[in-house]
Amino acid sequence: MPTYDMLTAPPVALEKGGTEILRAAIADGGLHLSLRRAFDDPEAWGMLIADLTRHVARIYATESEIPEERTIERIRNLFDAEMDAPSDPGTTSAIN
Repeated sequence: MPTYDMLTAPPVALEKGGTEILRAAIADGGLHLSLRRAFDDPEAWGMLIADLTRHVARIYATESEIPEERTIERIRNLFDAEMDAPSDPGTTSAIN
C-alpha cells in the first residue's frame, strides 16, 4: 500500500482556524496540486509566491550551505524561464 508523507497544518491555523488554499505533492515524479482561487485579486498570488520564495530560501539557508539570497536568485531565474517556456503546462480543473 503506497504511503503519503503529509505535512501538518501550521500551528496558528490549528489554533485560530483558517482555510487551506494550496496543497502540493510530488507523486510519480510529477507535481500535483489542489488549490482554491482564494483571492478576489489575482495579484495577491504574486505576494503569496514571493512570501513562499522567502520561506523556501530561509529553509535552504538553515539546512544547507546555500545562502538565502542565492536561493531567491535561483528560484527567480527558473520561475521566469518556466513562465516564458513551460516544460509541462499540465491541466487544471476545479474540484470542490
